[in-house]
Formats: sequence, structure tokens, C-alpha cells
Amino acid sequence: MKGQSNVPLQNSGGVGKEPGSSPAQVVNRPKPPGRTKHLLTLVIILLLLWASAKQTDAGFTELFQGFPEMWKLLKDMFPPRWSYFDNIVQGMLETIRMALIGTTIGAIIAIPVSIICAGNLMPSRWIYYPARFLLNLIRTVPDLLLAALFVAVFGLGPIPGILALAVFSVGLIAKLTYETLETIDQGPLEAMTAVGMNRIQLIVYGVVPQLAAQFTSYVLYAFEINIRAAAILGLVGAGGIGLYYEATLGFLEYDKTSVIILFTLVIVLVIDYVSTKLREKLL
Repeated sequence: MKGQSNVPLQNSGGVGKEPGSSPAQVVNRPKPPGRTKHLLTLVIILLLLWASAKQTDAGFTELFQGFPEMWKLLKDMFPPRWSYFDNIVQGMLETIRMALIGTTIGAIIAIPVSIICAGNLMPSRWIYYPARFLLNLIRTVPDLLLAALFVAVFGLGPIPGILALAVFSVGLIAKLTYETLETIDQGPLEAMTAVGMNRIQLIVYGVVPQLAAQFTSYVLYAFEINIRAAAILGLVGAGGIGLYYEATLGFLEYDKTSVIILFTLVIVLVIDYVSTKLREKLL
């Protein structure tokens, strides 16, 4: 018939057809999942939760039995013993210094590591695949375990904590940076290659200007995380405010522990706020 399209309907059921659209405008769209699929997904999730709770002995009975002890602990923590505040200022300053030094060392090492891991800058997959494997291996080890290992090597003090935070920062910053490197605009790099620039010049004049803001943002993000991590590294003897956590908890002086927790909370909130504002300005 004149005026009708010869294109056959691709969806006889009318799924995806817009009101008032011509047959030629009908497109195939995936059917929404059925009710049976939703029900089956819910059952699988509930089974996984039940099996996990069963294997870990984490039931509601244990939870309700622990409430009285939790209430007793909170009563022991309040009111905080504010006279203890002067004793922990130096420990908190040491924690901030540890996070600052560890993040800086990690950020410096992360620069060449991220370049080696980036597939668009490192032409041989025999280099960047093993480098990524080692990077994943570094990120697998928790910072608390790293600190315990460094304490066994270097002894008690802030040095093991700084090294643990540096290794953790390398894993985090290099991972985020090389993923960003692989998404940068290749046009300037191709133009520089065409005029004969070498690889170092490509990185300095083509990569750094595109990556500087994101890299700074990643470093600030790692610093936020390291402040929180450094607060507990003292539990394994790696210096910082964690030593005071261990001492007050060991002597059951929970009113002093609450002062440390509140002080740590204030420091973390301030650094988090400043870091967030700086990252908003950069990006």
C-alpha cells in the first residue's frame, strides 16, 4: 500500500514501540527481566546470606546477647577524661607526620610504576602485564600486616608505619593513575611523535599536563586514607596515636580511649573537608 514502509516489523509484540512512531522507527529493545528472575535472584541472595551467617556463627542471638556488654562499654567511655588530652597531642602529630611522609614517598614511586603499567605508554605487554600483577600483589597485603612485617624487620617506632603507608600508597595511587593514563587524549602524543620527540619528552609535554590535576587528587585521596590507617598502626607497634589506643584499651581505661577516638574523629573530619575542597578546585 502506498505510504507504508516496506521495512518489516522487528518486534511483533510491540515492545519498545513509541506512541505515534512509524513501523520503520520500531527498534529492538531488550525485554525487561521477568518476575521469576527477580524472585530467583532474591532467593539466591538470601541463601548466600544464610550460609555466610551459619558458617561464621553470626546470628541474631549472639547480636542480642552482646547488647548489654555494648551498653556497659559505652557507659565506661562517657564522660571522656579530658585531662588525658594533653598526653595524646604528640601522638596525633606523629600520626599526621607518618601519613604525610608515607603518602609523599608512595606518590613519588607511583609515578614511574604507573607509566610502566599503562598499556598506551609501554608498548610491550611483557612489561606492563607483570608490572600490573606485582601492583595487584602489593594491594592485596593489608597495611596492618605490612606494618607488622616492617616492625619485625626495623623494630618498634614510626619507621615501620611510614614504610607500610608508603607501600600502600604506591598500590593505590599507581592503580588509579595508570587507569587514567590509558584514557588520555592520544592526539597530542601522536603529533609530538610525528615531529620526532622522544618518549621522555612525550611524557613531560604530552602526558603530565593532562594528568597533573587527577594525580594530585589521587594523592590527596591516599593521604585521607593514610590518616585513618596510621591511627591504628600503633596497635602493632608502628608508632602514632595507635600506641595510646593499645595502652588505654589494655588497662581498660575506656574514658581515655573515648578522648582519643573523639580527637581522631576531629582530625579526620578536618583533613577530609580540606582535601575534598582541594580536589573540587582541581577537577
